[in-house]
Amino acid sequence: MTTTDSTCSPNFIRNIIAEDLKANKNEGRVMTRFPPEPNGYLHIGHAKSICLNFGIAAEYGGVCNLRFDDTNPSKEDIEYVESIKSDVRWLGFDWGDRLFYASDYFEKLYEYAVQLIKQGKAYVCDLSAEEIREYRGTLTQPGKESPYRTRSVEENLDLFERMRAGEFEDGSRVLRAKIDMISPNLNMRDPTIYRIRRAEHHRTGNKWCIYPLYDFAHCLSDSIEGITHSLCSLEFEDNRPLYDWFLDELKVYHPQQIEFARLNLTYTVLSKRKLVQLVEQRYVSGWDDPRMPTISGMRRRGYTPESIRNFCERIGVAKRDSIVDMALLEYCIREDLNQRAPRVMGVLRPLRLVIDNYPEGQVEDLEAINNPEDPGMGSRKVPFSRELYIEREDFLEDPPKKFFRLAPGREVRLKHAYYITCVGVVKDEQTGEIVELHCTYDPETRGGWSEDGRKVKGTLHWVSAAHSLKAEVRLYDYLFVKANPDDEKNGPDFKAYLNPNSLETLTSCRVEPDLAGATPGSRYQFLRQGYFCIDSRDSSDGALVFNRTVTLRDSWAKIAKKKE
Repeated sequence: MTTTDSTCSPNFIRNIIAEDLKANKNEGRVMTRFPPEPNGYLHIGHAKSICLNFGIAAEYGGVCNLRFDDTNPSKEDIEYVESIKSDVRWLGFDWGDRLFYASDYFEKLYEYAVQLIKQGKAYVCDLSAEEIREYRGTLTQPGKESPYRTRSVEENLDLFERMRAGEFEDGSRVLRAKIDMISPNLNMRDPTIYRIRRAEHHRTGNKWCIYPLYDFAHCLSDSIEGITHSLCSLEFEDNRPLYDWFLDELKVYHPQQIEFARLNLTYTVLSKRKLVQLVEQRYVSGWDDPRMPTISGMRRRGYTPESIRNFCERIGVAKRDSIVDMALLEYCIREDLNQRAPRVMGVLRPLRLVIDNYPEGQVEDLEAINNPEDPGMGSRKVPFSRELYIEREDFLEDPPKKFFRLAPGREVRLKHAYYITCVGVVKDEQTGEIVELHCTYDPETRGGWSEDGRKVKGTLHWVSAAHSLKAEVRLYDYLFVKANPDDEKNGPDFKAYLNPNSLETLTSCRVEPDLAGATPGSRYQFLRQGYFCIDSRDSSDGALVFNRTVTLRDSWAKIAKKKE
């Protein structure tokens, strides 16, 4: 199991746990849980919670449970269960034999509800959902008591049992806690704790037609499992009095709920409801679309679990919400891939280049270092021949003053190869487009260095025309054009700010022949282009498809340097 570095920065949650251990609270135990709803795929915000819950437990010698909050069968699916387990494992965490479901406790939760009824603390209400909202009141107006609030214990027990037996229609009755309809906290105004919902459950089938709501099931599941510290995101802060009320009224073991700020990230949305819209309305190709902030999408794009864990540690744990710059996440993946990604040459927009004085039919195997950051990764052989491909943007017929790449009469270096000089340009007679360059090379500059000490300012990447492999490359950009598409000031429809250029697909790219045997998911740095990975879904033995993980541009590093 991956553990948190012992040098982790302090935060208020670590301080609370340290004080609890000092006081021998919970007999020195630390037990946390990660409780996702299986109604969608996990995203980078969930990664923060995963790293926090599993990391805190490991740091203090405790354990962390994985528990699915599967109390709403109409929106849940086994597909989501399996994807969540896969994502947690991929991030590097292991729940061992502590995999649980709220549905494991349905019978016990029902018994707890009956106990509340017997204590006069819960009642069956016949108001419609709309009427319940109306009776609830507002932040400035107190609520009104339901006309069914005074039912006797015997009548409530009978009605609740008949609800379970399926005698009533969906939505016709609910079980509500009897708390305080004039409480300043709207969550305490007789919240619903059970509703009738005829939907097949992915684990219990049609055994149940009534299901507990989150606030009721969550705190009691924590209690049943013996959780010591129930770490929740900040939106559950107002629910904490209800969490405590259920546990206190039922006189059961009482975990401590602690809220922390959720992750908000620029140029994306992390609302599951909004992500569902993007998928179902086909603005993206699926939950694992590399533009999505889902863990599966980031994995497919080429992110590493180490980079995500590092990102989550860097952003820290706060008590107030804020927005994290996407540039920090990109910095973390660049930092990681710079150490682990082999360097290769890939030409995204090929332009043919012929070396006129290079012997026809000759092929050289030139030495190329795989990763200058890690000498242990060794080197590889790259074939060099008379006809090459270079990047189309690396040549200008009439270059501006500070353009240091190839131009007529100019000498540049080919990486790992030779100095070359452009001596001719071939254009399409009809369009005037440049289709081929002619150059000469200096055979005394093998390896890309001149013994006479002359220097060139431009170094280009290239591939051999005869030996390179055809590849498709997908260039991904931010999913939204606004940094905060969720901001209400931008209007009600976040989709209005989707980036129409978030994906550019190039189908005529050429890459080194050494990539022929690369496996899906393999990551590389294309020299001068960025970091790429082989798409895990669309690549095969006969087709190479690369996703750009991130560019080489690093705005966050520049910001950090300025701060120093």
